[in-house]
Amino acid sequence: MHEHNANGRAFTLGMVVNTAYTVIELVVGTLIGSVSLVADALHNLSDVLSLGLAALANWLTHKSPTVQRTYGLKGGSILAALINAFILLIAMGAIIFEAFGRFAHPEPVSGGTVMLVAGIGILINGGTALLFMKGRHGDLNVRGAFLHMAADAGVSLAVVIAALIMSFTGWSWLDPLMSILVAVVVVVATWGLLRDAVNMALAAVPRSVDASEVAEAIRDYPTVRSFHDLHIWAISTTDTALTVHLTRTTRADNDKFLAGLAEELRKKCTISHITIQIECGDYPELSSTDNNF
Repeated sequence: MHEHNANGRAFTLGMVVNTAYTVIELVVGTLIGSVSLVADALHNLSDVLSLGLAALANWLTHKSPTVQRTYGLKGGSILAALINAFILLIAMGAIIFEAFGRFAHPEPVSGGTVMLVAGIGILINGGTALLFMKGRHGDLNVRGAFLHMAADAGVSLAVVIAALIMSFTGWSWLDPLMSILVAVVVVVATWGLLRDAVNMALAAVPRSVDASEVAEAIRDYPTVRSFHDLHIWAISTTDTALTVHLTRTTRADNDKFLAGLAEELRKKCTISHITIQIECGDYPELSSTDNNF
């Protein structure tokens, strides 16, 4: 709950600060006639919307279950991560497309006002990215927000560096080249986010869980004879579920056995929702070679 509140505050602060920066960029760009600043303001507006989407998903994750939605709305965080990954890829694609156009038609070196606004963007976007630094490894939704803000900070930094160098050298090709380099780095990082989000949406084993380690923990637990029908999937970007059928060498202390194995899987494999079915009926004996997923 503490982490949820911390992420909620980070999303709120990020949206407020970035909305203010977007308005400043739009006003300044209109006043000085800078098309690049106006375009970047619209790009930042998409980032604000992405932060809003991630914040909504973070809130939905903690909604109580209902009769129709027995896991609540936890899956909303997976959808948000998936949508944010697509938004990032589209945004970087647009930057690369525009950069190639600038190679053919170079624009004048950005003025001091543009560099100043871009410099403020580094501070705002970089600071917002730091808000999500801690939680980006454990939550794919937070990771998407972090990548959005880090990407914007990188683009702003590239604009400032390119403008400074061009003001001394006149190398107009440097601005689009820097934009392409930053965009490629972001695309590589975003591809991993998209892959993980798609895998979660398709009920694959989350990247944070080692399926072999889970199988080993079950197989080696005392009194387990064999297991089958092991399924592991994500129900949100932070919650993982598991179901498994198994047989034991004894029928004694089943409740104690279930509680112990579930706790072992929670601690060792970071799985939060665990369902274990012990089979005791009349059926052909399963050998150790029958352990499967």
